[in-house]
Amino acid sequence: MTSSFELPDPRTSPELFDGLLKRRVMAYIIDLFILMFIISVVMILGAMAGIVSFGLTLGAMFLAAPLSIILYYAATLGSQRRATLGMSIMDIVLTPARGAPLNGWSALAHPLVFWITSWILPPFSLLVALFTPRRQMLHDLIVGVLMVRRSPMERHWNDKSF
Repeated sequence: MTSSFELPDPRTSPELFDGLLKRRVMAYIIDLFILMFIISVVMILGAMAGIVSFGLTLGAMFLAAPLSIILYYAATLGSQRRATLGMSIMDIVLTPARGAPLNGWSALAHPLVFWITSWILPPFSLLVALFTPRRQMLHDLIVGVLMVRRSPMERHWNDKSF
């Protein structure tokens, strides 16, 4: 009997992983530009609030960037689409890999662990993906998630009979 959480196999469903690493890199670049825009707007609004409040709110400005990033990932990865805007544009989606449904904590832990592993071991995280059959990066393996192409994945899960 087939489990509803059976992971796709790159040998039997190569279309789910076709060009995945390139798509992930492009999605990351797109998301960086989106985050730069969001953080810029928040900083400008924070500066204006600082002027209006005679400097009382300027002390909280150091929280603007981290909170903007957290809220961006919470709003996008935590949504039904399970993808940031960059991931959506590049047709990739975050999906659970350990048999449990994707919950809000996994969706928030994924980018957090990504940023930590990227700061500590930048090339290693990407190198791991070159040697895993499902192109999982280090943070994917730690959190227990998988990135796949969205459109073929929807066909893949719809074609399975449970």
